[in-house]
Amino acid sequence: MFKTIADPADCEVRSVLRFLNAKKVKPAEIHRQLVEIYDENVMTDGMVRKWVRQFRTNGHDEARSGRPSVVSDGLVAKVNEKIRENRRFTIRMLFDEFPQISKTVLHEIVTNRLNYRKLCSRWVPNMLTDVDKTK
Repeated sequence: MFKTIADPADCEVRSVLRFLNAKKVKPAEIHRQLVEIYDENVMTDGMVRKWVRQFRTNGHDEARSGRPSVVSDGLVAKVNEKIRENRRFTIRMLFDEFPQISKTVLHEIVTNRLNYRKLCSRWVPNMLTDVDKTK
């Protein structure tokens, strides 16, 4: 008898299911093996059949429509214009100029669309050599 695995993650069970399906194992046999390794409540026979059908058609989550993006080429151009006016900008300063757009979206425009990177300098300790100490 095999050692059972308690409380598996859903993605783990689906990965095993997908693997066995790729090996052309029948859904009933997949369910039997899942129950043998995991506990009997891991997944019903009907759910195994549903996932096998889904893997045969797609295998990945379908793209979702989600919320429409507020980022347009015109907005990106306006943000770029403001940045070029003042190179020492902050996201907060841009937010004051564009209050209708969230700071997160502004950050995404600046970093991903316009490819700006924040450069910062730091003070570092001066490592003096023995020659410099004597002077």
